[in-house]
Amino acid sequence: MVAYPKPLHVMDRDRLSVRVSTCHPPITAKGDLGPFNPGLQVDVPVWLALNLKQRQKCRIVPPEWMDVDKLEEMRELERKEETFTPAPSPYYMELTKLLLNHASDNIPKADEIRTLVKDIWDTRIAKLRLSADSFISQQEAHAKLDNLTLMEINTIRAFLLDSLNCMYKLRTNLQPGSSKGQFMDY
Repeated sequence: MVAYPKPLHVMDRDRLSVRVSTCHPPITAKGDLGPFNPGLQVDVPVWLALNLKQRQKCRIVPPEWMDVDKLEEMRELERKEETFTPAPSPYYMELTKLLLNHASDNIPKADEIRTLVKDIWDTRIAKLRLSADSFISQQEAHAKLDNLTLMEINTIRAFLLDSLNCMYKLRTNLQPGSSKGQFMDY
């Protein structure tokens, strides 16, 4: 029986933050957050930014990388390079989805950004599949996963685990002196 890792919890919502610009009246919050003064931009956890946005208490300022020109550059670089280029953010796909689903009115050129991020994702996943295919066909035992996000790794996790388990079984069955490796003619 194969033991699979627990499901991936993709985002640490308390660490991941976005910048918000609060509206009138001032908002007070208990704990380490607030009070928020109108017109000032502050970094807050994504969950709080989305909550304030939903209550129409703030405007979400998109991250610097969430810009059409920067994303076009990233897409072209990703297409040119054989290896993975650094992702715009460790959570670029998740953050894009959250912000475009809940605050698209605060993001200029939201549809273009959605398309560019999807293009970057598709390019990176295609590279990942090619890398995995090469890894398995060359019967490697380990791989270095530079510049991949957790979500990208998670998309190919089950396939790689199954493949590695099959390779392990084949290798152990074919070792000299192993009675398991004997083939029977019928």
